Amino acid sequence: MTTTSWSVTRLLRDRNATLYLTGVVVSGFGSSALWLVSGVWVKDLTGSNGLAALCTATLWAPTLAGPVLGTLADRVRRKPLLICTNLALAVLLLPLWTVGSPGSVPLLLTVLFLYGAAGVVEDAASSALVAAAVDPALLGDFNGLRMTAREGMKLVAPLTGAALYTAYGGPSVALLDALTFVLAAGLCALLRVREERPGPAVGNWRRQTAEGARLLWAHPAVRPLVRAGGATLCLASLGSSLNYAVVAALGRSPAYVGVMYAVQGVGSVAVGLVSGPALRRLGERRFATYGIALTGVAVAGRAVPCDIALLACSLAGGLGLPCVLIAAYTAVQREIPAAALGRATATADTLMFTPNVIGLAVGAALVELVDLRPLLAVLGGALLATAGSLVQRNASRTSARSPSDANPA
Repeated sequence: MTTTSWSVTRLLRDRNATLYLTGVVVSGFGSSALWLVSGVWVKDLTGSNGLAALCTATLWAPTLAGPVLGTLADRVRRKPLLICTNLALAVLLLPLWTVGSPGSVPLLLTVLFLYGAAGVVEDAASSALVAAAVDPALLGDFNGLRMTAREGMKLVAPLTGAALYTAYGGPSVALLDALTFVLAAGLCALLRVREERPGPAVGNWRRQTAEGARLLWAHPAVRPLVRAGGATLCLASLGSSLNYAVVAALGRSPAYVGVMYAVQGVGSVAVGLVSGPALRRLGERRFATYGIALTGVAVAGRAVPCDIALLACSLAGGLGLPCVLIAAYTAVQREIPAAALGRATATADTLMFTPNVIGLAVGAALVELVDLRPLLAVLGGALLATAGSLVQRNASRTSARSPSDANPA
């Protein structure tokens, strides 16, 4: 049995890990289906591309408040919070049954915003709960399999959601998503984890929020990974915003971008399966470095006017991009005290994913103004420089720890 299959088997024998990963698959299926359908739904109701695009922005917007929302995950026990959040999300989706005209689009957008906010709280609480429920030696494997589960659902769920929407309309997809959250709440209730009730809060809400950010940013092992994650997602999203232009330069239809995303998803699923053994062999810093470098090559390689090269780069991007995220989340779970882990995780999400949104917006503007191939080369070079900065910091840290003369006379 290979190292990878052994570690995956060992993890799946862990009752808590299996229950949690099943919940990720179930809720991720519903969320991915709704994510795609919401934009199509609004487009059909209003005919507006701008309002359709606003759906994704509305879902992402609460990430900006991650440090504040994550504080809630540190003030109560995480397991009851996860159960209640999943059930609340199921109830939240029910009003979407009334969405059937352009005038009801604000209701849909409001639900999506609250959906995104609840998702931030849920991610923070689940990351903290996992750190207590799963063997610390298997956290890298767990985070990799969680990535595999989520990316796998992104390959399957949108097609299912689109088919359901075509046959029965948007409310049917909302009902499917609600049912997945009820099931996820039930799976969470089965987790066996002992949680102490959080102690009394120290300071006001603002001070508590700042404490999570301070711990995250002050830690010498975590800070570079989170910073590199934000830079990587920003540069990668700048590159992905050029995908339609890349496809057009090859003479392909815009639908070909879907093939690119599917191939990229296959890469993300694959890297999740090997991340645990790779993290144990390389450590978080080198694992992230190699992934960022591979992403840089993938982004720059899209400038090559060839179908095979484009699909190979999509696969390479899928393999490389998740590495820094898996490494950063694993480092946060291992290094940050449990009492502040919810805040720290949510802050890490904000610092890494806000640049992703910025990159998409800037890329959308640049694609009409700048020549495609030089821009892709510059973005690829910037990603390689980001990887190089992690190597340099690691070398400096190692030199600082090592005495210049191990055996003085």
